Parts: sequence; C-alpha cells; structure tokens
Amino acid sequence: MNLTTISIRTSVSMIVIYLIVCGIIPTVLDRMVWRTLRDDISSWINLLTLIVINTMFLLALIRRYKLKVNYFSNITLKGILLAFACSVLFYFLLDKFLDPFFDSIFTRSAAEYSKAIHQLQQYPVVSFIRVCLLAPVVEEILIRGIILNSLLNKYDIALSLFISTLLFAILHFNFLQTISAIICGIILGLLYISTGSLFNCILAHSLYNAISYFANISVQNFHST
Repeated sequence: MNLTTISIRTSVSMIVIYLIVCGIIPTVLDRMVWRTLRDDISSWINLLTLIVINTMFLLALIRRYKLKVNYFSNITLKGILLAFACSVLFYFLLDKFLDPFFDSIFTRSAAEYSKAIHQLQQYPVVSFIRVCLLAPVVEEILIRGIILNSLLNKYDIALSLFISTLLFAILHFNFLQTISAIICGIILGLLYISTGSLFNCILAHSLYNAISYFANISVQNFHST
C-alpha cells in the first residue's frame, strides 16, 4: 500500500466530481450527439467516450494527489481463488436470494432495473465490455485502489471500509443496485485489505458482473422466444 493519505471530505469530492465528469457528461453527449447517428455506431462511440473520459479522470486523480496505484501487486493463487469464490458468492447471495426478495418489495426499482437489462440486450458486445470490463476496472481502481487504500493510511480499518463502501454504493443509482453494492463493497473491501491486491478485487468484480450479465441476458432471451 502507498503512504498517500486523503481525507473523507476529499474522498466524497472525488465521487461527486466522478459522477459529473464520468456520469452526467457522457450521458448528455450520448443523448444530444451520439444518438443522432446510427444506433450501432452510436453505441460504440458512446463506449469509446466512456473509456476515454474514465481513463483521463483516473489519471488526473493519480497525478493530482501523487498516488501510486499497485494494479498487479500481491497476486497469489490464494487471492485468485478468493476472488473466484467472491464472484460466485455474490451471484448466489444477491442475484438468487436477496434481489428476488427486494424485487417483490420495491417494484418500481425492479422495473427500472429490468428496463436496464433489456437495453443491455440490444447491444450485447458493447454492453459486455462496458459492464464486465470497463465498470469493474474503473470502480475498483477508484474505490479500492485510490480511496480505500489512501483512507487506510489515515483512519482505522472499520471507518475506511465504511466510507469506501458507502461511496461505492453511491455510484449505483438504482435502489436495488445500491443495496447490492453495499454488500459487494464490504466484501470487496475486506478482500483488498486481506490480500493487498487490487487485481483480486477487479477479478472478483468482473467475474460477478459477467456471471450476472450472461444469466440475465439468457433469461431475457428465453422470455422473448
């Protein structure tokens, strides 16, 4: 872990700026510019826009606060196995157990989530890259690699884990996703703390998203036939 420290206030500011720069701006560009093009072209341009803006944002943060993010340090077989175990745990705990329960209670959020899944199905390759590759890499670098790692150098483990998990949940606007993100955030945070490996967190996050993605897409395809 690096010795860079950031305050809780700075961490919150990072997330607010991230939501504006990497959330609102690409959405506005997509709706006002890219969607005027052919659908298949606009989806790829929007993905490229997200990749460029997210990359520039992370690099700017790292340079601004003189951070040293260890992407591939402390990679061990045990850590990789733990990452696989976490991804499977997430799928059965969230997708198979908690999500159906909350769907029955928060029907509006469930409907919004179902609509989002349907939109992903329209452009499966672009959606896979965005959901299973881009999002896990960016979110793990930001939340675990930068925020949690830096908070641990200033605060105790419990507070650092709580703040990073809360900020991770804020990144997910849908209420049902927020509940899932809190659980994932705690476990991914513990995985990072116990192994010291950002790669393990990216792997676990990416694998879970991939499992959930293919499961949801196959279910949608089944219901549409």
